[in-house]
Amino acid sequence: MRFLGVAALRRSAVTALLAAAGLSALAGSSSAADWPQWRGPARSGISSESAWTSRFPRSGPRRVWSAQLGEGYSNVAVRGERLYTMGNRGGKDTVFCLNTRNGKVVWSQSYPCPPGDYTGPRITPTLDGAVVYTLSRQGQLFCFNAASGKVLWGKDLRALTGAKEPTWGYSGSPLVYGNLLILNVGATGAAVDKRSGKVVWKSGPGPAGYSSPMPFTLGGKRGIVLFSATEVVAVDPAKGRPLWRYPWRTQYDVNAADPIVSGDTVFISSNYNHGGALLRVAGSRVTPVWQNRNMRNFFGTCLLIGGYLYGNDDNTVRCLDLRSGTERWQLRGVGKGGLIAAAGKLLILTERGELVIATAKPDRYTELARAKVLDGTNWNHPTLANGFVYCRNHEGLLVCLDLRGK
Repeated sequence: MRFLGVAALRRSAVTALLAAAGLSALAGSSSAADWPQWRGPARSGISSESAWTSRFPRSGPRRVWSAQLGEGYSNVAVRGERLYTMGNRGGKDTVFCLNTRNGKVVWSQSYPCPPGDYTGPRITPTLDGAVVYTLSRQGQLFCFNAASGKVLWGKDLRALTGAKEPTWGYSGSPLVYGNLLILNVGATGAAVDKRSGKVVWKSGPGPAGYSSPMPFTLGGKRGIVLFSATEVVAVDPAKGRPLWRYPWRTQYDVNAADPIVSGDTVFISSNYNHGGALLRVAGSRVTPVWQNRNMRNFFGTCLLIGGYLYGNDDNTVRCLDLRSGTERWQLRGVGKGGLIAAAGKLLILTERGELVIATAKPDRYTELARAKVLDGTNWNHPTLANGFVYCRNHEGLLVCLDLRGK
């Protein structure tokens, strides 16, 4: 595949393809059993899926298949019998489409991209109807036909926006918003037409933060909130105009966890001993409700369930009261692992590759199951889709585990 070798894009064919797919305003409209983008249907890390078992033996759930993808931190997007993810080998990124039944490659596309420090791609592909979007650590943005892998268009966002690449590369997964594809590229983001890749708006040269763009409605106004290198900022999705902002300076400019909007408040968190804060937003005015070091998210974003935060505080999963920031319980020894939730339960993948199931309740930590499922370095969250859980390590091994309870 030749990057930017798609200038002769047949716009009419792409438009017809998208229209036939009946695309929704947001990619998160897929079936609740699917996991079509970063952190699931609503980008919240929470699935409404209930047809899965939270019990398995010490030997772990049955491994259905495994696949080697190359190095990276790209997680998986799943729809039906197709799974999409990325990896890097020999200075090339590869976008994979796998069959969820057996892990075999349906299609793959590769392009030159140096692996960088902490090697490999960071973003999760975004599914939207008949297409899938990916972004490399260097800002190479692609739109593929999800069924065949055909390149519909490709763009070099660094060249088009003049944005400075962050130290560890672009990490924010693309967000589909109406006819726009919104990206954490530049000082306060950028947006392209999802049908053509044409830049609709851009911000200053950056650098960007490492979080993914998050849609919200606050005070009747719709917006997109994301982290830059030095602040949390909300922008108008149509034109990119800043709506409000709040300074948030961290060591090495690492702001990686996604902001969480709840009512008229926004929770933010970063590591390097910086901590977290709950902010109240009124118009363009932002004031802190509380700030402490009880939750220092490195990569993984917290889960907000019933007014409580569940997240990885620098090697320790903690439960905090959102309103006050006070701790309710903790689980030590998870490293930089990630977590999601479904059916009132937490699914935690520790850095050592243990899959842990626990209840998502603020009164106490109750563990239901634990088993070693992967070796290597595991910084991703697990992914639950259609009764199967997918776990991937940095070295590139992806495993599919059966949690259907049959």
